Amino acid sequence: MPEISRFLGIIITMYYNDHSPPHFHVRYNQQKAIIDIERLSILQGKLSPRILGIVIEWALSHQSELRKNWQLARQNKPLQNIEPLE
Repeated sequence: MPEISRFLGIIITMYYNDHSPPHFHVRYNQQKAIIDIERLSILQGKLSPRILGIVIEWALSHQSELRKNWQLARQNKPLQNIEPLE
């Protein structure tokens, strides 16, 4: 599972040829979740409200890059790193 970003201990990854809808995976300590790229909502798992807020803030500013990486992953092409939250 390629890592596409890491910030504040949060790891963002995406699988190749993963199931729809377009999404990304989040890990923070023992917390894990799958986030829908379009709706920016949790599809599966659970994150604390603080971590979810940070992830949503990051994803909102990088939504087009997440969409592009989703397409690259569907084509089994290398994913692009996305800048961390500053």
